[in-house]
Amino acid sequence: MLLREPTDARPVAPTAADLLAGATSRTPMSAADGKSNVPMERVVIDGAPYVIKHLSPSLDWISRATGDYVARVLTCWRTGILDRLPACLDHTIEAMAYDADTNTTTLLMRDVAETLVPEGDDPVQLEQHRRFIDHMAHLHASFWDEAGALPELTPMSVRYTALSALTAEVEAALGSGATVPSLLPAGWAALADVAPAAARLARALHADPYPLIDALDATPKTLIHADWKMGNLGSHADGRTVLLDWQWPGVAAPCIDIMWYLAINAARLPESREDAIDAYRAALHRHGIATEPWFDRQLSLATLGAFVQLGWNKAGEPAELAWWVPRALAAGELLA
Repeated sequence: MLLREPTDARPVAPTAADLLAGATSRTPMSAADGKSNVPMERVVIDGAPYVIKHLSPSLDWISRATGDYVARVLTCWRTGILDRLPACLDHTIEAMAYDADTNTTTLLMRDVAETLVPEGDDPVQLEQHRRFIDHMAHLHASFWDEAGALPELTPMSVRYTALSALTAEVEAALGSGATVPSLLPAGWAALADVAPAAARLARALHADPYPLIDALDATPKTLIHADWKMGNLGSHADGRTVLLDWQWPGVAAPCIDIMWYLAINAARLPESREDAIDAYRAALHRHGIATEPWFDRQLSLATLGAFVQLGWNKAGEPAELAWWVPRALAAGELLA
């Protein structure tokens, strides 16, 4: 087994079998908050508990929908991006394997189940929520001056097409049975019934996301994680944030992270979106990032982007629509 060493080099085992040599226990696992349907197991190696996760276009719909043919998390590992995360973040990864014959990346992660946000729809504590936001801003500030030197990782185009009806069609044709893609057609159709103008805007950007991409590209960029959902988050006793699931990272507008967080975690927010946005902006300031004059424009565009991704999931929630729809339409005017 190749365990993580305190060095710039990050070795990669050639197969999962090499990575897991010495495992005395392997048990399949699943989690209600997991949406990618990737195979995962709990393992014990040298008496210590780990979780393994296998990523491949042949295994999970997110890899297929985002064109993740050689796992981006593997690139983050090999290039040292994960090593340069601020100390407040714990990605939990100890080692990786990449099997070129099957195009499968296997992650060996410390089992931190006891630290994770409990599943469900209950709001999290305000202190924990604000800490997540602060650590998000710390991540963005840490890579602010080197965004141009980082690999692109996730192309912006796939951020705004991966949750479209086309993904549903592809997954249905493959017979994958993946949960999220199966929900997309009904969700987007329902949105068209209750918010037709916003649904038309979202569909137009699914077909051609570049007006939104170009507008966002004219604003500052940094490294983003892009999936700050509660199912990927946790807190260590020392205050560090657990941040799992590095399938969508990339160089992009930082407000994409905060708006995805507010959209995907809508039921779990302990304060208003406005207060959370103010907290994020204040955190950027604390970490040395000036937010004038770009922040308001980028935030508006990222709000539209989050709606293009998750508007389908808001159709049955009038209060959510009342917040998102006018802001998405207003941002659409910035694209003209």
